[in-house]
Amino acid sequence: MICFSTRTFLSRTVLVLASILPSFLTSCGEAPSESAAYLASISSNNKPGFQNDSRFPTTPDSEMTPGSKCSKPDSYRYSERVPYCERDVETSRKARLFVAYDRELGFTTGHMQRTQFKIDHHIPLCMGGSNENDNLWPQHSTVYELTDPAEGYLCEQMSSGRLRQAQAIAIIREMKQAPDRARQILPDAF
Repeated sequence: MICFSTRTFLSRTVLVLASILPSFLTSCGEAPSESAAYLASISSNNKPGFQNDSRFPTTPDSEMTPGSKCSKPDSYRYSERVPYCERDVETSRKARLFVAYDRELGFTTGHMQRTQFKIDHHIPLCMGGSNENDNLWPQHSTVYELTDPAEGYLCEQMSSGRLRQAQAIAIIREMKQAPDRARQILPDAF
């Protein structure tokens, strides 16, 4: 017996529906609608519009990786005194995060080259993010190439006092939920 989590079952159901809906509508005398195109665009657990690959996540999963702030700081940064946690994610924990994303969400990152990924802090450490599992996810190079420049830029803005922690976190969350729009969300970072 094969068992799937609810999320995996639903994502695979969407994938099947997306593959058959256009031909079903056509056979019933209807033209495939915008909703059919939208359904097809989200068929791999990702946001519409991104050149996604169903083998890996392009956004952090909102349930597994909602993001969390540093609660046991090693120091404080910026005039706002943002709690800062030193980077501390063991290799074995990184491996477990890949397995969890694959098992729970139906990805196949385990069959890909590890060098194509990094374990990303959803809320970056420089913004006061934590090293807890709920702030970590396997991020593919095609995604971090879009989001990493913004992380550095936003933290520089925090350091200079031009941006508060809450504002920086809101921007980076928006960007990580729509990495294909990174340059539109924060053009000054690129």
